[in-house]
Amino acid sequence: QVQLLESGGGSVPAGGSLTLSCVASGNTTPGICMGWYRQAPGTQRRAVALEYSGGSTYYEDSVEGRFTISRDVARNTVYLQMNSLKPEDTAMYYCAAARCYTRSWVGEPYWGRGTQVTVSV
Repeated sequence: QVQLLESGGGSVPAGGSLTLSCVASGNTTPGICMGWYRQAPGTQRRAVALEYSGGSTYYEDSVEGRFTISRDVARNTVYLQMNSLKPEDTAMYYCAAARCYTRSWVGEPYWGRGTQVTVSV
């Protein structure tokens, strides 16, 4: 089992920045990748930024160039730096963790409870 705890959400005006953090605890063995999903009301949860084994990353098209995922392995923490935020970035952001390969995740991810990000016009 892996437990995930997010922090760092909040309300910002358009153009602002936020950094989300997620600390993992439990069975965080090597081969576990971490990442971020988001879900706006009435929509499906979608991947925003994921890490893969070997250091490669995935970004959803709409956040490419604005969001950056990074990880502090020693602290079992993954971050999502979000710049140039837009109202359409408003959503609940969920930290996720799963076994992974170089370009994919395997199996059902572990999920955090989410942290709300609200971007005002």
